[in-house]
Amino acid sequence: MNIANACRKSASIGLQLILVFLLSVAAFGQGDKERLQKTKKQLEDEIRYTNDLLEKTKQSKQVSMERLKILNQRIRSREALIATINKELGEIDMNIQVDNVQLDHMSKQLKALKDDYSRMIYQAYRTMNGRNKLMFIFSSKDFNQAWQRIKYYQQYSAYRRKQAEHIENTTQAISIQRKDMEARKQEKLSLFETQQKEKVKLDLEKQDKAKTVKELSGKEKQLVASLKTKQQAAARLEYEIEKLIATEIRASEDRMRKTEGTEKKPAGHIVSGPATYEMTPRERELSSSFASNRGRLPWPCEKGFISGTFGEHPHPVLDRVKVKNNGVDITTEPNAQVKAVFNGKVSKVMSFPNLNNVVIVRHGEYLTVYSNLEVVSVREGQDVTTRQAIGKVHTNAEEQKTELHFEIWKGKLIQNPEIWLAGR
Repeated sequence: MNIANACRKSASIGLQLILVFLLSVAAFGQGDKERLQKTKKQLEDEIRYTNDLLEKTKQSKQVSMERLKILNQRIRSREALIATINKELGEIDMNIQVDNVQLDHMSKQLKALKDDYSRMIYQAYRTMNGRNKLMFIFSSKDFNQAWQRIKYYQQYSAYRRKQAEHIENTTQAISIQRKDMEARKQEKLSLFETQQKEKVKLDLEKQDKAKTVKELSGKEKQLVASLKTKQQAAARLEYEIEKLIATEIRASEDRMRKTEGTEKKPAGHIVSGPATYEMTPRERELSSSFASNRGRLPWPCEKGFISGTFGEHPHPVLDRVKVKNNGVDITTEPNAQVKAVFNGKVSKVMSFPNLNNVVIVRHGEYLTVYSNLEVVSVREGQDVTTRQAIGKVHTNAEEQKTELHFEIWKGKLIQNPEIWLAGR
């Protein structure tokens, strides 16, 4: 008998430990659920945004690389949405497991309560009927013993009532738990249906992309000519930036020589590649502040997505062709404002074919470059603040493309803007 009780006790403790673990996982998962729902809403907004941009590209009579970029972004967003829904389904499955364990635990508790209550009723029927009760009280040796026996019956009756209430409360809790589990099952079913619809949309979008790639492949000469033009514009921009850096380095050295009265470099100067940009204390502070905001800089456009990533990549259509990008391309909407990503001073405003207007802002040792502006609202030498408007993005009427080219330089070293900009 003792062994059986010990086994039951051990099993009960094991069940309680499992229940505590699952409840803790479920509680931790509640925050995950809110985060997943927020991510899902953001991805749905991104898909709606790309849908709007795709509608604008339809105004162009010819299929374009811009349409392919937007299609790629929509596919990425759709795939991320499906992955998020999968995680949500996993969270619901975990909660259903918790529900099942809780229901099993409460059902066993209810059975034990009912069994115990049945034994109490049977025992009371045998020993606590009116006649036996009176005989038990009156057979007391003295008044004190009689009073103790009366209190015993009162406490026994109160315990029975408490057990009955416990049974009723446990029954209600089981009913609520079953309703919660049924609601979760319905949520899972609805979410699964949404997932299947998203997969169908994704397949259609991939077909649309394949069709677009095929159409663009038939325009190889046009694509090669367009790529050559872009490469020439990029090389021209790189040349102008390097020339500006060299000019500013010389100017900074002249300034420091006049200030120090010597050609010796001051302590604390920062080396930037083969040459040094000598900074004033204010510039050093600004440069340090800019560097400390790596990964937290605001985007230069309020809306949009990165349609061209940093570095060298295979061309999306042309075989065995590499595309080099010194920054990132951000596809946005017509008339989108361009804003400075940090406090600084406008070093250069220039314009040339295929990149339209270009604004370069210095932040101590760092430069940020904003290309393909339709209009510019700042001038050279002007101080700008974080998120201050500096112009508007140019829209290519032929392709219905509104794309900002954005670069970050540290001295003469080109940086990857994606690791500097804050996440969307």
